[in-house]
Amino acid sequence: MTVRAALRDLRADPTGPVSVVRAGTVPYGTAWDWQRDLVERRATDAIGDALLLLEHPRVFTAGRRADTANLVFDEAERARRGIELFAVDRGGDFTYHGPGQLVGYPILKLAGPRVVDYVRALEEVCIRALASYGVEAGRVDGYTGVWVGDEKVAAIGVRVSAGCVTQHGFALNVTTDLDDFGGIVPCGIVDRGVASLASLGVDTTVDDAADRVEAAFAEVFAATLGRATPRDLGLAPSDAATA
Repeated sequence: MTVRAALRDLRADPTGPVSVVRAGTVPYGTAWDWQRDLVERRATDAIGDALLLLEHPRVFTAGRRADTANLVFDEAERARRGIELFAVDRGGDFTYHGPGQLVGYPILKLAGPRVVDYVRALEEVCIRALASYGVEAGRVDGYTGVWVGDEKVAAIGVRVSAGCVTQHGFALNVTTDLDDFGGIVPCGIVDRGVASLASLGVDTTVDDAADRVEAAFAEVFAATLGRATPRDLGLAPSDAATA
């Protein structure tokens, strides 16, 4: 059975369109506010499913199970490098977001609490997008995310609300400065590395990667995508956001 066939009923409204917002660079705090607003309104069906695709300025985020021993850079070093720190309500440990990384936040109402199936679907989106570049990526038993050999190229961390609406999502390293990952033990995994499309020899841009992720998302979720702006979804503007 194909992934598409297995997951075609994953969304509560499997035939409904998904509004895609390509938001440019958005501060992490603003994007988190956006997500919480959209999750609340999606739970009441005030809006349909949506997908935010964007970049963040440099930031470390700590999930609910984060071990402070995995935060390597102290406050002074983070300030010197311009890296913010947020404690958030997703699963997992510490992760990094920054320029050159494509971050995706799907806001989807699921047909039920199918968290594992949903995570596998996000992995599949990234695997297919990478395959379009000729990069053979896959899963590693016991770990979440998408890997090339023993290096993670896409991290995934999610939260599913009591109303079965998804929050947080995936981060695909495109031209990311991998040195910034030295400030954490990524996802608490000490014996594996981190990769980007650039480090794998692929010459591309975040915008091009977003095009390929959109195509893969449409395939995996059997969804029709439509372009939208933050204003279209009733989101508060961010002075720091750039298109």
